[in-house]
Order: sequence, then structure tokens, then C-alpha cells
Amino acid sequence: MNTTDTFTDTYTLLPGRTPLLVSLPHIGTFIPEALRPAYTERALAVEDTDWHLDALYDFAREMGAGLLMPRCSRYVIDLNRPPENTPMYPGANNTELCPTRFFTGEPIYRDGNAPDTAEIDRRRATYWQPYHDALAAELARLRAAHGHAVLFDGHSIRAELPWLFEGRLPDLNLGTASGTSCAPSLRAALSDVLAEQSAFSQVVDGRFKGGYITRHYGQPAAQVHAVQLEMGWHCYMDDTPGAPPALDPARAARVQPVLRALLQTLRDWTPGAGE
Repeated sequence: MNTTDTFTDTYTLLPGRTPLLVSLPHIGTFIPEALRPAYTERALAVEDTDWHLDALYDFAREMGAGLLMPRCSRYVIDLNRPPENTPMYPGANNTELCPTRFFTGEPIYRDGNAPDTAEIDRRRATYWQPYHDALAAELARLRAAHGHAVLFDGHSIRAELPWLFEGRLPDLNLGTASGTSCAPSLRAALSDVLAEQSAFSQVVDGRFKGGYITRHYGQPAAQVHAVQLEMGWHCYMDDTPGAPPALDPARAARVQPVLRALLQTLRDWTPGAGE
């Protein structure tokens, strides 16, 4: 199976040499030229991007982990949503497969320009499917090579977004689909990493339990284990509304040791008997 770096119009795959694959599905900022007139001026700034996670996790390759990253913005299509567009969190405000609202609730498209069913189908085939084909194939390769595969799905978000959730998020939000997307011993080991540090508030399976990628690919019985980390922007950048989305090196240096410890735990973990 292919183990060379892959660069396409829709994603970049950098295969690793360990069981760990890091997916960063919301770091893309590109909106194709043909689609740009449909968006509001504000939307073209792609403010709900998971900013700078490629830089924040730049140590992952040195550790032997693989990386999968998209080119397009989540405003084109959300790679962490089900292809049939069912809500991830029933009863709460959700963004769709092809999002139509900012995280603050306002529309991202000009009046009458939101994608119709045919356009959503086209985007799914053009942008969503290639990413997921690559993700599935790489996990299959890792499982065949190592006996198991581990997927880390990395995200970040502003900590206060009343349209999406009440109050303020903890700094680090680990999701394991309530313990169903990975083995119990892996969930416990990651929980210990978070509990043993005091610099950042943390929760396991709180508001963010894992999106489509974690829930769909996390199949412990098949030796594919998946977790999601949703991190507050303020951990590594200024999250004041309207502030430029610039990486803060001092803040990043504080949180990176915790991220490194999580990824090292994921890389080095092996399934126990019966897991």
C-alpha cells in the first residue's frame, strides 16, 4: 500500500511510521473561485477555521505520526459531518455538511445563494469523499502494518459561542464518543495525561464527544481506535472577537507539551488482552 506523501487538490496525506494518524479536518482556508460570489464578505475571511493546528502539531511527524489535512474551508464542506447530513448533537444548534451559518448564528451566504441539494451532492463527491477515502485507506494500512490503528482528530474553537453551547468551554475537551470510539485503557491513559497537568482545564466526553470522524472510524472491536481533541483558541492565540487569528508563540509553547504527551500516549499505546 502507498506510503509516499500525497498532495492533491483536496488534501495532503503524509503517512507515518507508527500506528498513529493525525487528522486536522478544519484547518483548510481555501474557497474555490467559482463559489466565492455566493458568500458574504465576512464569510470569505473563514473565521471559523481551526487556525494554526498544522503549526501547533508540527512535532507529530518527528514522533512518527501521519498527518491528513484538507485544502478547502469548512464553509465549502464540513469533513467532520455525516454524508447524509444528520445532526451530530440532536436538540442543539448544529452546523451542517455544507454550513450555512457562522458559529455565531448569522448566515454565511448571500440571500438566495445557499447550496441546493445538487450542489451539496457535487461538493460531497468533489471534496468530502476524497478526504474520507484517504482516511479510510490510511487507517487500513496502519492496522495491517501494526495490528491496530489510532486516529487523533484535532480541532480548536472559540471558548464562548452562545449559539452553539452555554457558558465557557474547558481548555481541552477530549472526546471518545462516550467511551465507544476507543479501548477503555486508551481512554483511561489519555484521561490521566489531562488530569496530571494543572495548567489547563479539561474534560473527557463533555460538550464535545467527537464528531463524525471519531464516531465513524473509531471501531475498537476492529482495532481502529479514535479520539477527538477540541481545544480553546485561547490556549494558543488571542480569541477576542475581531482579533486577527495570529498564533501566539508564548501561548503555544505552554500547551504544546500537553499535546505532545497526548500524542505520545496514543502512539505508544497497545491494546490489552480482550481489547
